[in-house]
Amino acid sequence: MTGRRGGRPLVPAYLSTGGVARPSRAHLERLSVLTGTREPAPAGLPAAQLALLDALREGSLTVVEAAALLRLPVSAVRVLAAELIDRDLVLARAPIPPAARFDPDLLKRVADGLRALKHT
Repeated sequence: MTGRRGGRPLVPAYLSTGGVARPSRAHLERLSVLTGTREPAPAGLPAAQLALLDALREGSLTVVEAAALLRLPVSAVRVLAAELIDRDLVLARAPIPPAARFDPDLLKRVADGLRALKHT
């Protein structure tokens, strides 16, 4: 989490997750939104999980934002977040899906209607 001059972390990512490689919750995506529940952190929580909870104190972050802030790979943050979700310390919301594609015919009709109003 604390880096050295070359930008590489002093602690390898797999150590920050306790050697766990896959999150317990497969639905966590890069753009899933994480929010702390404000529950007190139990004693003995690993430092990386405490750092994630601390980052979420100011508000919500996506998994990828939390990864950038903590200088950890997204895969490691997914593992950390899943463990905190399992402990009811963090809530996760699916990313907002992209808007449905608009109907070009509807857009043309609206534009035609606006032009018709302009000429009256």
